[in-house]
Amino acid sequence: MSRFREFDVKKDRKAAHRIWREINWIEDEKGEKLLDTFLKEGHAMVAEIDGEAECLVTAKPSELRYQKKDLNISVVTSVGTSRIARKQGLAKRLTAKVIAQEAEAGALASTLGIFEQGFYDQLGYGGGSYEHWVTFDPADLKVDRTFDPPKRLSKDDWSIVQDSMINRQKRHGAITLLPPCIAEAELGWTENGFGLGYLNDQEALTHFLWGKIKGESGPFHIQVMAFRNFEQFLELMAVVKSLGDQVKLVEMREPAGIQMQDLILNPFRKRIITKRSEFEHINRANAYWQIRICDLEACVAASSFMTGSIPFNLDLSDPIVEHLDDHEKWQGCGGQYTVTLGPESHAGQGFTKGLPVLKADVGAFSRLWMGVGSATGLAVTGNLSGPEELLNSLDEIITLPQPHPDWDY
Repeated sequence: MSRFREFDVKKDRKAAHRIWREINWIEDEKGEKLLDTFLKEGHAMVAEIDGEAECLVTAKPSELRYQKKDLNISVVTSVGTSRIARKQGLAKRLTAKVIAQEAEAGALASTLGIFEQGFYDQLGYGGGSYEHWVTFDPADLKVDRTFDPPKRLSKDDWSIVQDSMINRQKRHGAITLLPPCIAEAELGWTENGFGLGYLNDQEALTHFLWGKIKGESGPFHIQVMAFRNFEQFLELMAVVKSLGDQVKLVEMREPAGIQMQDLILNPFRKRIITKRSEFEHINRANAYWQIRICDLEACVAASSFMTGSIPFNLDLSDPIVEHLDDHEKWQGCGGQYTVTLGPESHAGQGFTKGLPVLKADVGAFSRLWMGVGSATGLAVTGNLSGPEELLNSLDEIITLPQPHPDWDY
């Protein structure tokens, strides 16, 4: 028999280590200590079999930059199941329970990283936008500017790194994980990790990059980058270019608002020359994060669209209810709503007679609300449908930039 309960560090510490070892997320005692750090803050639950924890789900309090507002959300930061507990529905049911408790505690939405498309759709998540990972020779950067020598950063600088991430430039879709244990653990998990950055007069880290280099010539994998303005971004790119005498390849995620191809000399020529080599220049795009609304009325109220105003009925389904116990106070956000999108947006319970009806599951509507996909596009590939005139009107009104979390989780 399985039982779901809150994580107990004294009782479940060794079981957590075993679960993460069995799925090869950690390999040694160093990894175990960092897992202990990772579990210090936030919400964690376990599913136990025969009195032993065999599934562990964690969530961290976070913020989502939606347009120009910061919304309280929850990030599901790990879902791990031991070797003996697979294919029993434990991960799905336990994750649903964590989401329900996070929503009950005030999280307006929930987001997570995925191992494959489809699994978390069953809990109401919808796919995020593509993240672009670009590889290039740093010597090819078209950045011609001087820069001061950066400060060398180590894993022991996790506190100022966390502060820098919280205070970085945030564009639509940016995620900020609030617990400091995140930076402490992530920096520690980076094998031979190092950082370069700049401090201001108040000793605050204003802009930095963190990553690791494989071998003498690279690749240099930039895992995290933060800056408060694009001038600081260009200074970081100048630092990256200065490594070009030794490093032959850099891999980094394209920052929101920047098209890296603009900064690279002869990008197509280099892609052809380096094709299938160890130092191949390429731009890879993957949508490896998902999001779901937990409080529809609050999320809609956060929206503001200056291109018009449109009222409609929303018939919203939420598949998470199939995986929740009846005693959970929060039972998803499915239901019938009247929604108005415009300069002041709002949603309320119940249909309004005479309005067109948009039918969607929460994953598809979350993607529409975030600006991941258009109404007409989601009507083709997602679980969303409605009158053609309504879909076209939604396309005209919802004019959002592509959302980017700018922080992997």
